[in-house]
Amino acid sequence: MNKKLDVITIGRAGVDLYGSQIGGRLEDMGSFEKYIGGSPTNIACGTARLGLKSGLITRVGDEHMGRFIREQLTREGVDTGGVATDPERLTALVLLGIRDEEQFPLIFYRENCADMALSVEDIDSAFVTSARALVATGTHLSHPRTEAAVLKALDIARTDGMKTALDIDYRPNLWGVAGHGEGESRFVASAAVTAKLQESLHLFDLIVGTEEEFHIAGGSTDTLEALQAVRRVSGATLVCKRGPMGATAFAGEIPDSLDAGETGPGFPIEVFNVLGAGDGFMSGLLKGWMDGEDWPVALKFANACGAFAVSRHGCTPAYPSWAELQFFFQRGIVRKDLRNDAELEQVHWATNRHGDWSSVKTFAFDHRLQLEEMAGYTPEKGSAFKQLCLDAALAVQDGQPGYGILCDNRIGRAALHRASGSGLWIGRPCEWPGSRPLELEPELGDDCGGLGEWARENVVKLLVFCHPDDTLEMRARQKVTVKRLFTAARRNRLEFLLEIIPSKVGPVDAGTTAALIQEFYDAGIFPDWWKLEPFRTEEAWEQAAAAITRNDPHTRGIVVLGLDAPEAELAESFALAARQPLVKGFAVGRTIFGDAVRAWMQGEMSDEAAVAQMTGRFTRLCGIWDKARQAAREEST
Repeated sequence: MNKKLDVITIGRAGVDLYGSQIGGRLEDMGSFEKYIGGSPTNIACGTARLGLKSGLITRVGDEHMGRFIREQLTREGVDTGGVATDPERLTALVLLGIRDEEQFPLIFYRENCADMALSVEDIDSAFVTSARALVATGTHLSHPRTEAAVLKALDIARTDGMKTALDIDYRPNLWGVAGHGEGESRFVASAAVTAKLQESLHLFDLIVGTEEEFHIAGGSTDTLEALQAVRRVSGATLVCKRGPMGATAFAGEIPDSLDAGETGPGFPIEVFNVLGAGDGFMSGLLKGWMDGEDWPVALKFANACGAFAVSRHGCTPAYPSWAELQFFFQRGIVRKDLRNDAELEQVHWATNRHGDWSSVKTFAFDHRLQLEEMAGYTPEKGSAFKQLCLDAALAVQDGQPGYGILCDNRIGRAALHRASGSGLWIGRPCEWPGSRPLELEPELGDDCGGLGEWARENVVKLLVFCHPDDTLEMRARQKVTVKRLFTAARRNRLEFLLEIIPSKVGPVDAGTTAALIQEFYDAGIFPDWWKLEPFRTEEAWEQAAAAITRNDPHTRGIVVLGLDAPEAELAESFALAARQPLVKGFAVGRTIFGDAVRAWMQGEMSDEAAVAQMTGRFTRLCGIWDKARQAAREEST
């Protein structure tokens, strides 16, 4: 039977607040990074990144953190059909830090939290049986209400013939056998916990844990004795994680040595952060298990995913995509601190971006100098007009995907902030208008630290007037500025759009832009987006697209700019650009708003008329682009 999903996980879902400072006490943390967390949530995301279709059963609060979890799960490609909203309880929080290679302090804020209210009423038989496997984790066996929910889901899964797996995931303080200040503790012996776990171990086909977790499951601090005790109550394949020594799978009887089971290759890397590493390991293991690989191959996947996790900040953000994993296997380890491997980090970033932007039809009203020099302009009127531009963009978008804006923060701040959460793709300029050599907006600061205040959905947009015939001094100076901003954008997890316009600087031919593109890649700058002039020849487009694809096969793509051209001229340029699959859309401004802003600034056009005119022009341009793209598709087939 065909199943909609491969894996459903069940249990904890919370928000991880990770201390940004490394090497200090949690008491001294001054800022935190926000990620989704909780073992089942991490595993659902980790398996989705590896190409499995995953879902999650849990509860979240009816507040901002609960909505964040839902939205982030959707961005990661996880089915949220099993995520219930609790109207009374708050979403769980965890505060975490990285003290050194051995200390990773954390505090669980889970008192009467939403996911611990998961009940049998939340278990939908149809959702459970939509998957090939159900994965539980230990915490939800610690309370009668959540245990009943897990057991109901397991009963449904086993009756349907699904695979079942358990990640023991022992957290002593979540079982009530350690205090709030002992969140880092991974083992406290408890006969009661052992007995409770052993009541349900027979329900699983696969059981995974560290040596300490098998100690609690088996009731012995001798690992072999503990594994043998588990084997007496369960026929599951047991996978024991052994830290630097990798992991071992025992499908049958437990041998006399831990080294006698099946193993996969390990990956010697620097340990930076162990938090979430087990969930990364489980994600890789499940990928191999669900794909029918033998245990050495599945363990290879698991060990590699665990290696990525221990080398990066955060849990879910650290996990690899399938393309990244294959790149890692083929290329090998270049440096043991994987987070500082620039080539690997580029693949990680580029293959884990969120959102489908295969089409981006963009209204660009990020203009500043052009408005400031206009008769009748005041900052207040400029801000008000950009709000009208946003009104027009939203009217055309009408809740549909594939639309965007370019809007600045100096004149257009109100519109920029209002656009957040609208579903629009949002590009935000950083260059000082018209500057050459390139200068950045003062609000960014000398070190581009101002990006730390940006909304995460904003795309860093930078326009550079450059040409291959520029002096070496000009080229070097501009690339230093671009690299500084690009690096800051990555540090703040913001996508980066680089716009280059050589035609305003010197003569151009079919290879001019391609040569510039290569220069920026050679400087270590990998834009998520390129914004390019509308070329007049197919050869120019092919050379530019080839330069991008050669250096970055995972690029988001290209948007073609308008250069204040009339609609008829834009239609001609669109027809040529649309033939390139790498071109995802356009960014046009003055062709849409030029007449309206001049009349509106002079009081000759009302707000309503201005919005209507811009809406009509943006709509026509979108139609021209869609027609050009459709014609290109038909031509290619």
